[in-house]
Amino acid sequence: MSPQHEHEFEAAPGLPEKLPAGEHILWQGAPAWRSLGVSAFGLRTVAVYLLVMWLLQFAHLWDQGSSALDMAKYLGISATCAALAWAMLAGFTYLVSSTTLYTLTNRRVVMRIGVVLGLTLNLPYRKITGASLKPLARGTGDLALQITADSHIAYLHLWPHARPWQFKAPQPTLRSIAQAEAVSALLLQAWRLENPTERMQVGAAIADTHMPDSHGLMA
Repeated sequence: MSPQHEHEFEAAPGLPEKLPAGEHILWQGAPAWRSLGVSAFGLRTVAVYLLVMWLLQFAHLWDQGSSALDMAKYLGISATCAALAWAMLAGFTYLVSSTTLYTLTNRRVVMRIGVVLGLTLNLPYRKITGASLKPLARGTGDLALQITADSHIAYLHLWPHARPWQFKAPQPTLRSIAQAEAVSALLLQAWRLENPTERMQVGAAIADTHMPDSHGLMA
């Protein structure tokens, strides 16, 4: 597995170099930014929080007997600041989505990530030891990949393209991808071709289903 920077020099979209003979692209996709905003950046939760804070301020000003002019002034300032903060978070979410490209080939998973500093992660199927699919709204989902212990990828290098809260053993994750069930099935098929002596299950409604290690089989 090899990280590479400066994806502006890509040989092809999402790929830092030309694919070798015998390797071909099976699928490419990027996070659906609205789904990513809700699941990774908490846009809905932040909006609710800001609204509650605004209502509490309204109640406080009302209880203090503030004039209508003062209430309009202070509440207007608060609403403007809250809207700007939410818009900045939504804008960053869109940047993350627009600069990300996930690729499945018949040999590996490639993740081009990074808004300011581009990073390309190559994850050969032999380095992938497990997978789990978390279905999200409107057919999107998070496809998390367990990797071998010697991969040495830091959680902060992956975020937000990492399974939440898995700090000790970070799991690269294809976040908020469309048609997540079909992509997981495609990953399963490609992985099996590269690892014909082992079996795994990946699919919608299967949470935290792990691939077997080299010591056992799993139906």
